[in-house]
Amino acid sequence: MFLENNIDMITRDIYEGVQKRLFQGKAILLTGPRQVGKTTFLKQLIAGTVGQQVLSLNCDEPDIRIALENVTSTQLKALIGKHKLILIDEAQKVSNIGITLKLMVDNMEDIQIIATGSSAFDLRDKLNEPLTGRKFEYRLFPFSSNELISHTSILEERRLLEQRLIYGMYPDVVNHSSDAITLLKELTNSYLFKDIFALRDLRRPDELARLLTALALQVGNEVSYNELGQTLGIDKETVERYLELLEKVFVVFRLNSFSRNVRNELKKSRKVYFFDNGVRNAVINNYAPLALRNDTGALFENFFISERRKYIDYQCIYANTFFWRTHAQQEIDYIEERNGVLYAFEIKWKENKKCRLPGAFAEAYPDHAFEIITPANYLNFLTLAEI
Repeated sequence: MFLENNIDMITRDIYEGVQKRLFQGKAILLTGPRQVGKTTFLKQLIAGTVGQQVLSLNCDEPDIRIALENVTSTQLKALIGKHKLILIDEAQKVSNIGITLKLMVDNMEDIQIIATGSSAFDLRDKLNEPLTGRKFEYRLFPFSSNELISHTSILEERRLLEQRLIYGMYPDVVNHSSDAITLLKELTNSYLFKDIFALRDLRRPDELARLLTALALQVGNEVSYNELGQTLGIDKETVERYLELLEKVFVVFRLNSFSRNVRNELKKSRKVYFFDNGVRNAVINNYAPLALRNDTGALFENFFISERRKYIDYQCIYANTFFWRTHAQQEIDYIEERNGVLYAFEIKWKENKKCRLPGAFAEAYPDHAFEIITPANYLNFLTLAEI
């Protein structure tokens, strides 16, 4: 059972939104990587729904999976009984789980179903069609800067920037910083590939591991499927397939190049970033302090873009995200397209007074805003707190 007393934890940014959606006649789908605190989040949610009878179903258990597979609404009513809040963990492991949840939503009034899974790939594929119009979807990531600021302070987060760049934002790592390296090694060795292996029968897991190392060393740079394939001795289709798997289990994400008007813009390029800096550094086994590194700029860029991704997701800001570059080497690190306006961000670890928006971009896209992101102002774009 998830319920515990005296829960003391960091409030997640999605908490209020999920709580408002409870008992509105729809299932709630919560996805996110392993070890980001989905179970802890559910404890907090349960604590806020005092008086509700809770049924917790962990689909890691074979008998639970059997109880939810190919069942009738009558059988489900018998299983649920008088419980009102139904928690289904690792729901993607149940065959036809979408049909099962649809039967619950359509045939049982006054209950709330929350289904969680560590794989966006498998769970959403199984739920999307059966639950059309019957679900609210949320994603949970490692801690966000906004969440940590709300728990401590802006000053504290500024002081801890170097630690965040090196060790990342996974809850266990943040809460037990003295064991950060051990925890990151455990995370990458025990959990990183677990969902991928469950989703796909990979005959050459070493290829995936070598690809991940290559991506970690190219953070902030454009990646070529052809070049990666040649380096690793695999074809470009395999590279792309592995990338899709890594993306769908929340290890990495891609930014595509932005191209609309300028003749010599790169049109089919992409960059790959890690959802968490700590995982990136664990992949290459480099936890050196910033003073001894030559990749600090790339770490800061990965950190800001991944944090900004959490921010716009949690605040329900609808944006398309890109980078921009031309064949003449003019570039912008990160772009958000929101309501017809382009928001361009140049990310610099060291302040550079010569940093300006490329003239070709400004001329081609007059409806734009431009910001230079540095360690002095990065939190302005990652938190709702007043700075």
